[in-house]
Amino acid sequence: MALNNTYDARLPQQETIVGAGVQLLLLVLLGTAIGMGPAGWLTGLAFAIATWAVLTRALRRSQPRSFGPANRVTLGRAILVGGVTALVADSFQSSPPVSLLVGLTAVALILDGVDGKVARRTGTSSALGARFDMEVDAFLILVLSVYVAMSLGPWVLLIGTMRYAFVAAARVMPWLNGALPPSMARKTVAALQGIVLLVAGAGILPHEATAGAVLLALASLVWSFGRDIAWLWRQGGRKVAGGAAPLAAGLPLRRLPGPVSLSSRPVPARSEG
Repeated sequence: MALNNTYDARLPQQETIVGAGVQLLLLVLLGTAIGMGPAGWLTGLAFAIATWAVLTRALRRSQPRSFGPANRVTLGRAILVGGVTALVADSFQSSPPVSLLVGLTAVALILDGVDGKVARRTGTSSALGARFDMEVDAFLILVLSVYVAMSLGPWVLLIGTMRYAFVAAARVMPWLNGALPPSMARKTVAALQGIVLLVAGAGILPHEATAGAVLLALASLVWSFGRDIAWLWRQGGRKVAGGAAPLAAGLPLRRLPGPVSLSSRPVPARSEG
């Protein structure tokens, strides 16, 4: 029985190895197709290694019976994001084919609406899957903001870094770890960031229109974060300032509400724009 349990525990981790292999295959295909330079290769490889290492550690902590169909979709999205990351890194030396960059990004954004539905329909929703989905989303937005910032200016980086700044702030202000109520507005603003950055990266609009659209997306993100921070302050921030105990850490994710983490550290409530 112990042997079977050990074998079953290793099965999900084997899928992360397969995912890392597919990531390397995608990098080879991209390198062959566009002649990707050292920056693209090194960044893509670093992304693949980091994804495999973090996901493997998370699986060892949570010990799921299986990797699950929804997580396979999210892993596929992560592989596409790795390809986008390599192309963006390579763009600092030479411009990648815009159609290729847009194609990979578009598929990754479309699949963002698939993994949650798969999890619910198959009854495989999990804290690990919800967090995995969130981190892939956040990193894709960060990478896209880097790419768009090269043409519009560094202010665009505020879109990609705002969520990470929130996480950092929550480490010194624990009341930001409070659980947020579900919000369609928050989800809409989060989805808007990816769509607008994709359109901006495609270069299909005049420069002024592109800048205006990205600025509007940033404004909506600031509004969304500001609204949530104000809500968390009303719920727990003032109590903490007055000496009361902080709120328990929580995470209002798409698939599963409640506290969740890929590490032993608490995770801030903010998961979406």
